[in-house]
Amino acid sequence: MMKFEFHNPTRLIFGAGSLAQLGKAVSPYGKKALLITGGGSVKKSGALERAVSSLKAAGVSVVEFSGVEPNPRLSTVVRAAELAKKEACDVVIGMGGGSVMDASKVIAASVLYEGHPRDMLVRAGKAPRLPERALPIITVPTLAATGSEMNNGAVITIDDEGEKLKTFVQAEVLYPRVAVVDPELTVTVPKNHTAFGVCDIITHVTEGYFNGIDGTPLQDRFAEGVILTVLEWGPKAVNDGSDLEARTQVQWASIVALNGWVQVGTNGAYPVHMIEHTLSALYDIPHGAGLAVVNPAWMRFAARVRPERFAQFAQRIFGLSATGKDDLSLAMEGINRFEEFLRSIGCPTRLSELGIGEITEEMLFRYAEETLKVLQDEEGRLPGRPPLRKEDIVEILRMAM
Repeated sequence: MMKFEFHNPTRLIFGAGSLAQLGKAVSPYGKKALLITGGGSVKKSGALERAVSSLKAAGVSVVEFSGVEPNPRLSTVVRAAELAKKEACDVVIGMGGGSVMDASKVIAASVLYEGHPRDMLVRAGKAPRLPERALPIITVPTLAATGSEMNNGAVITIDDEGEKLKTFVQAEVLYPRVAVVDPELTVTVPKNHTAFGVCDIITHVTEGYFNGIDGTPLQDRFAEGVILTVLEWGPKAVNDGSDLEARTQVQWASIVALNGWVQVGTNGAYPVHMIEHTLSALYDIPHGAGLAVVNPAWMRFAARVRPERFAQFAQRIFGLSATGKDDLSLAMEGINRFEEFLRSIGCPTRLSELGIGEITEEMLFRYAEETLKVLQDEEGRLPGRPPLRKEDIVEILRMAM
């Protein structure tokens, strides 16, 4: 039976042209902003200049920190937090994709955190010491993918003390105060990263849909609505990046997919994300590309345990008929259709397509072990439906080869 609380305090300013409102949105929270960006695309597109102009017009001065990498590093977070302290910044703005926004959240918390920020990150067998304070956070996404602009989670790669482990933190203080979401900022995103973002959005929804509790019919329809919207509008955004209507619909789906609304009451786990995080930590592959490889393989594994759920997915999402088929056959047909969709928009669907090189059996076991270093249940399994032992993770990865 469902039993839950739902709370999302982030104010959302959404629509084409919304970037002009950035200064007005930020000024109630601070007068000196640490403005965090990634690899330089916002500067090339002119969006950064427009953002700075809006901030200065509202009386907000700007300290820039650029160069947040994909799969953001903890060492980068620490450097940015030190800059924020040195410059006495009182608000943090993350302008970029999910990596930039995630890093911005942890930077904002690190400025006021007592101790090293690695202690707030989840690791198996060690309870995180969650942040209780953070500078106000403002998010400005330039990619439709992670939904980080309107949730309280952040994914960070630990890269110190001889480690490289991609993990996460969730805390109340990490909710952005305001998300300024302007779909015009996404029209310059290349086809491949647009496609990877589409996969990320769908996977956020399928994680809860397949791993959540039974008896959530309304949430099922929420999830299916997001998926169907992305199946319709995602290819349009991939094929014509200047299609602002398509960009807008995909951007809104991205937000809804992970702002808590779709998943509320389902208590679902994220095994696909956990497995993929290991791959992107070790090889710096785009997160959405890794999900496109792992998710169909995980689905084929999990469908054996819960075929009726995957049969529902096949019928409701792809309109497949159940006539003359058992649940597992129908489930596999639906998974095949999903994989075909991912291929049609340019996503990889096999490990061999990620540029990793030759993968040995020993490497598969290492990936499974690294995944379980982040999250385990009381029996040492990765949470999900079904829970995954090390050998199960290896089998899923084999299926993805």
